[in-house]
Amino acid sequence: MASIFTKIINGDLPCYKIAEDDRFFAFLDINPNAKGHTLCVPKKEVDKITDLDEATYMGLMAFSRKIALALESTLDCKRVGLTVIGLEVPHVHVHLIPLNSMKEATFQHKAAFTEAEFESTAKAIRAKIV
Repeated sequence: MASIFTKIINGDLPCYKIAEDDRFFAFLDINPNAKGHTLCVPKKEVDKITDLDEATYMGLMAFSRKIALALESTLDCKRVGLTVIGLEVPHVHVHLIPLNSMKEATFQHKAAFTEAEFESTAKAIRAKIV
């Protein structure tokens, strides 16, 4: 059965897409810790990051860096945190979280945004991707 992320990548479920290439996909987390909280995933469905082949692992990190740089240049934050946890969805995903305090990194602090706010945030980030 396809993961929720595979369904998003395939267009079966909606998302606030940030970027994609032939191997990776980035979209806003709909249950974010902070404004701009983005998930980067390989298009190939793999459960754990340690199960990725080295080329995909390194590619995911390079793709995530490109997105993190766009987040930093778009949003008011001290830095962009990166974490890989992967317990909620059995599909490798990198969390990129714009941080101004540690509470935003805890996954116990959630932010709420309207559809219009998600869309405008995604549009602003997309505009900064190099």
